[in-house]
Amino acid sequence: MVKPENNAIVIFGASGDLTHRKLIPAFYHLYANGLLPEDFAILGVSRTAYSDQEFRDKLRSALEENEKTDAAILTKFCEHLYYQALNTSEAEQYGVLKQRLDVFKDTHHTHGNAVFYLATPPSLYGVIPECLAAHGLNDEADGWKNLIVEKPFGYDLESAISLDKQIHACFQEHQIYRIDHYLGKETVQNLLVFRFANGMFEPLWNRNFIDYVEITASEALGVEDRGGYYDGAGAVRDMFQNHLLQVLAMVGMESPAAINADSIRDEVVKVMQSFKPLSEDDLTNNLVLGQYTESDVRGKHLPGYRQEHGVNTDSRTETYVGMKMFIENWRWNGVPFYVRTGKRLPTRVTEVVIHFKKTPHPVFAAKSAENKLIIRIQPDEGILMSFGLKKPGAGFETQEVSMDFHYDKLESMNMLTAYERLLLDCMKQDATLFARTDAVKACWKFVQPILDHKEQPEHLFGYAAGTWGPKEADELLINDGRQWRFPCKNLANTDYCEL
Repeated sequence: MVKPENNAIVIFGASGDLTHRKLIPAFYHLYANGLLPEDFAILGVSRTAYSDQEFRDKLRSALEENEKTDAAILTKFCEHLYYQALNTSEAEQYGVLKQRLDVFKDTHHTHGNAVFYLATPPSLYGVIPECLAAHGLNDEADGWKNLIVEKPFGYDLESAISLDKQIHACFQEHQIYRIDHYLGKETVQNLLVFRFANGMFEPLWNRNFIDYVEITASEALGVEDRGGYYDGAGAVRDMFQNHLLQVLAMVGMESPAAINADSIRDEVVKVMQSFKPLSEDDLTNNLVLGQYTESDVRGKHLPGYRQEHGVNTDSRTETYVGMKMFIENWRWNGVPFYVRTGKRLPTRVTEVVIHFKKTPHPVFAAKSAENKLIIRIQPDEGILMSFGLKKPGAGFETQEVSMDFHYDKLESMNMLTAYERLLLDCMKQDATLFARTDAVKACWKFVQPILDHKEQPEHLFGYAAGTWGPKEADELLINDGRQWRFPCKNLANTDYCEL
């Protein structure tokens, strides 16, 4: 694997949870596996006052406590860590940041290349680029400059367009990397290879052979300590608008002309622009919003959403979204996509289920076996295919069997985590797995009617914590003569095993 060019990585919000839990461990693992540049500098920036050594000691302790580390490698890695205290909303203070980056050109041979990572509250997403531009830190005359923006990219369509204009006034589109860690997962990327590298599947991947598609992203946990944030976001903004619509687009996209960022993202955007706009009838009959209530599961009391820390006691924020939607194009016309996500469901699992049409004349049984393709994104990452075979013995009675592949069987492979993959791609100038501005706008345009609809209090249903969501969500499929798959954490287990 070709290493990235030498560069400096500036992490705004360096004293925050994301930096300590995800970013620094990702950089350490990349370094330990020899995937980082020959030389680099990581500069943490926030208001908290630390010296370089204090910052190194703090991160070293966190890595030693939470990760498998090698003492010698960790010592060398920490030599690349630096810290700068400044008020990130005050442009005049960025002069010292520019000086530090100029020093890194000599001490770490960065050649002016830099990644600016906004691990900050969204309120600073537009402010920090303006401050960087005020000191010429967006100028690529002396090396490339990339800006990584965490989700949420906007709060609704209007704010997303406003933020986009604000950032584009300082950085060009090729410099902007809107990160979605779901797209960094190996199994999401494998959707492309699975579809377009195998002649046996792609011919079936259309309305002629596929009956319907399920996409599930369930979480067993509640909002935990994120109640303050979550109560202002909800499941639509937190999961559906970004993660699930991106996964859906990769399931539905056409074959790209080439495996590069422009070609792949062109096809992703085409799918998003083909989402059938939501009518009032869709919002009423094809959308279910829910909120978990308290319950007892296996002898443990689970609080309701309104009892969680930081949540308003009369909150109408949804913790569950289930809906039926369509893609209006030649490939998918008439094929329903059933999408759901929620908190306090029975298990943590994200998967795509392709349901193929049944045989037109089931000669071997009154109820023929259903052919399903299950692409598991997390946990127990892998792929499972189910089909019918004859039961041993007399007659021709059929039963459903399966073939499965698990990523953990590839013991020789050192799989990168989502953040490791995406950070490495950014340093290599590869934007394939990052959302482009037209994709962000297309998603918000589709979702905006849901945001308007959910303000009406009668459109929120309760569901007991530890169950699969409101019964109204089951009816989305039951009314069509179908039912949700209830997945187990173990991919190959065909019977639900969590309760």
